[in-house]
Amino acid sequence: MYDFMLNAESIQWRDKAKKFVKNEVPRQMILDMDEDVIQYPTEYVKKLAEWNLLGLRFPKKWGGQGLDWVTETAVLEEIGLLPMSLGCLYSLPSICGEALDKFGTDAQKEKYLKPMLEGKKFTAEALTEPRGGSDFFGATSTAVKEGDQYILNGQKRFVVGAEGADFFLLYAKTDITAKNPRDSISLFIVEKDMGVESKYIYGLLGTRGGGAGRLFLKDVQVPEENLVLGEGKGGLIFYQMMIPERMTSAAGPLGMGRAALEIATKYAHKRKAFGHVIKNFQGVSFKLADSIMMLDAARAIVYQTARAIDSKQPGSICRRLVSEAKRFSTESANQIISNAMQVVGGIGYTNVFPLERMFRDIRLSTIWTGTSEVMNLIIQHEYFNELLKTEEVTRDVEMDAKESDAPEEKIYE
Repeated sequence: MYDFMLNAESIQWRDKAKKFVKNEVPRQMILDMDEDVIQYPTEYVKKLAEWNLLGLRFPKKWGGQGLDWVTETAVLEEIGLLPMSLGCLYSLPSICGEALDKFGTDAQKEKYLKPMLEGKKFTAEALTEPRGGSDFFGATSTAVKEGDQYILNGQKRFVVGAEGADFFLLYAKTDITAKNPRDSISLFIVEKDMGVESKYIYGLLGTRGGGAGRLFLKDVQVPEENLVLGEGKGGLIFYQMMIPERMTSAAGPLGMGRAALEIATKYAHKRKAFGHVIKNFQGVSFKLADSIMMLDAARAIVYQTARAIDSKQPGSICRRLVSEAKRFSTESANQIISNAMQVVGGIGYTNVFPLERMFRDIRLSTIWTGTSEVMNLIIQHEYFNELLKTEEVTRDVEMDAKESDAPEEKIYE
């Protein structure tokens, strides 16, 4: 129904992802992941690679397809029909690949990016620390240079893929005396075999089976060639990685919201009460209408943002739009799934329908990769900067009031 937003190539890849989701993801694997029987679905990631669906935006030289954000967004929406942990694992090569593609050396791309997109190496991103969270630059993990290597110490937690990853993109402080915290952080490619201890310790409400765990680093030796871009460049890389972090977080929930809406709509079409199908009751049909509107609005802002990135709009605009897309899409999906459960009623609260799992999964989306509150901070900050710095000639509508030229009434101090 939204093909008009896509070109022929994007539709082709979207339809390919649709076939993958329909035919290549076993139901039993989904159930086992939610029961924590499977902690990391290796075969799923390998199958994605076989279908050439990983890292769509990256150059073909390194195993990508040279596509754009609009196309990846369309694919992500289809992947979003799956449990959210599977969407996360699909997104990790896009997120980690961003740093390697934009800032890595050819040697780093050959050793890590290419095999990652081929499904031969699995990756994870190590950002959050026990004392951190949204305070990324308050990281306490350290990397001290000794000869031709760095010695890393510290902890990371909430690392999706910690259980299955072969290597991590891990941020650590290389200059604890830096006046600007943003200059103190550096990014390293750290292989698990270098001595990283991974522990799966979280009993998660939802989004299970993605191997989310904690990393412990004690005197881990990392060769200097695994430093990405240079010392103190972690902040620059982090801001670039926030684009795929938040775009994938925005696009996936479109699929989950759509799935929940479809379940509720079909149920309302079949279920009878008081002698009528329940879709004929306004209490039901209006909830569906609200959900349809929210999904369409979320899709609009997410695809608008994808086009803004593809057309290389200024960084401030992209940061604002990405934050808006992430917040609006995730909050809309939360409400759509809640509405769907309300329409289906008590049976929706059981595992007869997947709504209860969706309800548990989607809650995380407004927290990870930047909470809704952090998105608000970015949105208003960038808008203030855009508005107050603009030199564009526009109508001064403030003056369109009868006594607008009464300076004694406009008191600001």
